[in-house]
Amino acid sequence: MTTGTKVLVTGAGGFIGSHLVTYLKRKGYWVRGADIKHPEFGPTDADEFQILDLRRWENCLEAAEGIDEVYALAADMGGMGFISAHHAQILYNNSLINLHTLEAVREKGVSRYLYTSSACVYPEHLQEETDVKPLKEEDAYPAFPQDAYGWEKLISERLCMHYRDDFGMETRTVRFHNIFGELGTWRGGREKVPAALCRKIALAKLAGDPVIEIWGDGEQTRSFCYIEDCVEGIYRLMRSDHSEPINLGQDRMLSINELADIIANIAGIEITKRHVDGPQGVRGRNSDNTRLREVTGWEPQISLEDGLSVTYRWIEEQVFRSVKNDEPFSAAV
Repeated sequence: MTTGTKVLVTGAGGFIGSHLVTYLKRKGYWVRGADIKHPEFGPTDADEFQILDLRRWENCLEAAEGIDEVYALAADMGGMGFISAHHAQILYNNSLINLHTLEAVREKGVSRYLYTSSACVYPEHLQEETDVKPLKEEDAYPAFPQDAYGWEKLISERLCMHYRDDFGMETRTVRFHNIFGELGTWRGGREKVPAALCRKIALAKLAGDPVIEIWGDGEQTRSFCYIEDCVEGIYRLMRSDHSEPINLGQDRMLSINELADIIANIAGIEITKRHVDGPQGVRGRNSDNTRLREVTGWEPQISLEDGLSVTYRWIEEQVFRSVKNDEPFSAAV
């Protein structure tokens, strides 16, 4: 029963947060969004949207006022190019956001809190080959996360655990594995690899030049989860009784070269890959969804091809409009 339940989504101006707001509104919740910016690609569906810097304690208190449940998505983050070059900024900003938000919602008596973590919490030594074993939740320890972003995520997971144990707060923790979709950042350096490749291929199609650049040899592997499955999984976990961290992602692993070929096929063009130096992250990563299935009786349903088809069409439209309007493109990614 959702009638009368007031929900806060932090990071509601971002990609996943804006989609989650829309999902929760359709479920019948009253939703407050909070972020330092409005959604970039359209109006918010939130009942109330507060422009707040959640690094500040008093702003977190304001956001949590009168709220029953919180979905904590606010973070300073981006694709591998951004994460690998802004360690201090990411660790500082995200630590402040999560420390202040969790304490504020405790003080305001919020009944349930979902924290969005990342597959970056997993040790790098388990991800040094392209053909890796899917990562299970317990693989996070002994701890050796990827970069400052991964360390902060793991510490915030621990903080949720201790708030649950010490104060009786109902907390949930989800570890995202490469979420993609429309209405997300697609240029400027903070975009993830599916969006970057969609942009490059759309530009190649427009220019009639088949060459696209890929960082590294393109054989690094990942799995990718479409945004509609992501928000469905978030909600199912929030409604479950499971309090330990849990993976949320597809378990189909493929190389970045293969991902580029799928997108090119959707675009209807043939591409030539030029492999160049650039940050690549871990060599291989995949999600083990065993616990997700056990806890929720569900797992992501939308195929990579179907999700990419929607995503590519949307990004192609953005690219064509930007070129028509003579907007500059970043050379990043």
